[in-house]
Amino acid sequence: MKPGFFITFEGIEGCGKTTQLKLAAKWLEEQGLTVCCTREPGGTELGMHIRRLLLSEKSSGLTPLSEALLYMADRFHHITEVVRPALEAGQIVLCDRYHDSTIAYQGYARKISLDFLDSIWKNSESVLEPHLTLLLDLEPKTGLERSLQKLAAQQIDESRFEKEALEFHTRVRGGFLTLARENQNRIRVIDASRAIDVVHANVVDAINTFFNRSSQSTQR
Repeated sequence: MKPGFFITFEGIEGCGKTTQLKLAAKWLEEQGLTVCCTREPGGTELGMHIRRLLLSEKSSGLTPLSEALLYMADRFHHITEVVRPALEAGQIVLCDRYHDSTIAYQGYARKISLDFLDSIWKNSESVLEPHLTLLLDLEPKTGLERSLQKLAAQQIDESRFEKEALEFHTRVRGGFLTLARENQNRIRVIDASRAIDVVHANVVDAINTFFNRSSQSTQR
């Protein structure tokens, strides 16, 4: 069986990652492909406990380093338990957030050394890079308004990051865009301010382009 493809969805709070991931999964399944949808943190049973710690307003006392290490612990477990097995089974894995989020949030925004985060990541036996990353780009103020409305409507206690100052989210966005400039072969930036169906069409176009490029490389 051929190995699958690993596609991640990234962006600031409220950019529409979860919505676009679900729409992409539906479209891929309509093409006859097997899809595994997952997320970070929270893609495993252990990850759900870590997610509650990281996103709850009650965890406001977490230090930046503790926060970063919890995210990475969740990631390594998630790769072992979910992502790698799904890829080995030939599935297309769609993940809501991944390592780019740690670099953007804990690196660029919390100002933890990028070299330190990179050393932990690259020296792990579990390290696994995505084949394609879709960065949904949006103005932070708009994203925060969207996210807070959604959390309030669903009565979910996951607003710890939404409570950060606008400047923090501006740094997060800047971090993501820096990563996109440095990884142009992997990261595709998509304007998330447009209507949902327009963004979805752009996501489909990006995935199709990636598949076509991968197919051409295989045939050479």
